[in-house]
Amino acid sequence: MDLRKLKTLIDLVSESNVSELEITEPEGKVRIVKGPVGAPVVAQASGVAPAPLMAAPLPVAPVVLTQAEQAESSGHVVKSPMVGTFYASASPEAKPFVQVGSVVKEGETICIIEAMKILNEIEADKSGTITRILVDNGQAVEYGQPLFHIE
Repeated sequence: MDLRKLKTLIDLVSESNVSELEITEPEGKVRIVKGPVGAPVVAQASGVAPAPLMAAPLPVAPVVLTQAEQAESSGHVVKSPMVGTFYASASPEAKPFVQVGSVVKEGETICIIEAMKILNEIEADKSGTITRILVDNGQAVEYGQPLFHIE
């Protein structure tokens, strides 16, 4: 198995709620097990060279809104459809797709989430005005994590 592919799989397991992943391919079998926070992610491979142990990244605290904040932002919440890395623009030099106050139409690209080296354009699922951006550029996001508020 390609070392880059193995590293990508280890990163995905360490950034997600998945605790164990096993993949069997013609070249061999890989089993990735995630232990408690701070423990290394262990990759066991048969038929290939052993993978180095990598420390799991610190977990990203989910955005928790108080009841007052939830009442204040009673608009629509755009949630992440996948685990990956959030990017506000198409490239580091480009301006962000949206900012607070931007008016968006349903189907318009509002961010990119990179997962397994694939850039996925995330579209607004409702027309309106962006009132809050809940994640930072380059931040790891989980499935279902709130990204934007649209009113």
